Amino acid sequence: MADDDADRRGAGEAGNVSGARSVSEAGSVSGAEEMSLDELRAEIESIDREIVELIAQRTYVAETIAGVKRERGLPTVDEGQEDRVMERAGENAAHFDVDGNLVKAIFRLLIELNKVEQRERR
Repeated sequence: MADDDADRRGAGEAGNVSGARSVSEAGSVSGAEEMSLDELRAEIESIDREIVELIAQRTYVAETIAGVKRERGLPTVDEGQEDRVMERAGENAAHFDVDGNLVKAIFRLLIELNKVEQRERR
């Protein structure tokens, strides 16, 4: 994704993270006329950093879950839980007016990477 790609939440203020501006149906950023290209790119950079931080937090919790599974002798894979995560991802995508296929692909990747790490640590 290019550094100046627009964030497509479109859910008004409820869809904003850290004060990010929403994108209208026409694709223009609310308040963009007051912001320079450099300011918009800085906002994308900040959002990207937040995304990486959230991935790190999610990975830590997944590793903790893997430890609990090991201690209890539970299988690495829980297809029911994976299905619930994917369903929730689709619901969240719809809520924030983001492409559901994109969001589900990201979550599939996160789940698969967590499963690989869990198998390697067993």
